[in-house]
Amino acid sequence: MDIDKFFLTEFVKNAFYDSCEVEFPDGTSEKFGEGQSKFKLLVNDQISKKDALKDPFLTFGEAYMDNVIDFQGNIQEIIESIYKNKDSFLHKAAIFQKLNKFKTNSIKKSKNDIQYHYDLGNDFFKLWLDDTMSYSCAYFQNEKDTLYEAQLNKVDHILKKLNLKEGQKILDIGCGWGELIITAAKKYKVHALGVTLSNEQFDKVNERIKANKLEDLVEVRLLDYRELTKSGEMFDRVVSVGMVEHVGRKNLPIYMETVDKLLKEHGISLLHCITAQTEGEVNEWIRRYIFPGGYIPSTRELIGLMPDYDFHLIDVESLRLHYAKTLECWASNFEEAIDEVRKIKDERFIRMWRLYLNACAASFHYGVMDINQFLFTKGLNNEIPITRTYMYKE
Repeated sequence: MDIDKFFLTEFVKNAFYDSCEVEFPDGTSEKFGEGQSKFKLLVNDQISKKDALKDPFLTFGEAYMDNVIDFQGNIQEIIESIYKNKDSFLHKAAIFQKLNKFKTNSIKKSKNDIQYHYDLGNDFFKLWLDDTMSYSCAYFQNEKDTLYEAQLNKVDHILKKLNLKEGQKILDIGCGWGELIITAAKKYKVHALGVTLSNEQFDKVNERIKANKLEDLVEVRLLDYRELTKSGEMFDRVVSVGMVEHVGRKNLPIYMETVDKLLKEHGISLLHCITAQTEGEVNEWIRRYIFPGGYIPSTRELIGLMPDYDFHLIDVESLRLHYAKTLECWASNFEEAIDEVRKIKDERFIRMWRLYLNACAASFHYGVMDINQFLFTKGLNNEIPITRTYMYKE
């Protein structure tokens, strides 16, 4: 047995919780684990031992993108099998990502990072998102909810938590394609402002505002949220959905400080974001190919910052399993639209996004990721209802 084959054999032997089969470049196969194999790993070419030990996620992620390795079986379940094996080198590497000294996300860098991901094209995203074009965790009130219904539920759930009153001003930091600000204006008659760094999102939101004849109530600006403080505007409500993961670790206090400057006294803010149990960087594969500049904060990091700005935490809700299901829907939609995706993206990109969507689903279902909604007030607010009943009223 050659050195590379021996390394792969030892690596795979201890990687998965479930039994599996591996087919090596020389055409030979080997089974690992007891009982029938749940999946098959196809190794089509040599993989660098040095690279795999140095950064397994980057090495194997790129290997899958380049078809150096392939899978027979459900990719999400294969990745979950790694998480389930607590003794796996890969499992431990996923938990103990080092805190590296990355550059602070400047306004210019943040814009470039956001446009790298979100300006892939509205034509691409609409192939596998739902009709609301919501690219964040949905809220499944019932098992039979479609993705579209669950995304409407999510927006409704957030707006109820904010306890909106007609005529108030609401800011959505990182407004995406505009579903939340448009719904807020239509349903609660509030003045809504959304900010985004994505040109594609900015154009689409403006299109939706005009189509809904909401020019008097809704506005979108192509602007970094930090620059908004220069306007002197203040808001009764500030919401952010799936945006704080892009600000970077060093900028978490700046995010909180900016919310403080923009939120009126006694105002209410909701922060909806991916979280981790402990502090750690996203892996290099995600950083390089999916979300440059990304950082997943821990719950204690975010909550620990709140007293510095007299923010009073009044509610925290985990939506972890909701996001797992959301990602499963996206992965399924992506495969159903694969013929259309191939018309605008090459095969390497397709394999990259297939891995991204399935790996994220696995991370929320059986891995190390969580997602939370933090509801807090600026100073004491004695007018907010004292039970959660208002959040669930029809």
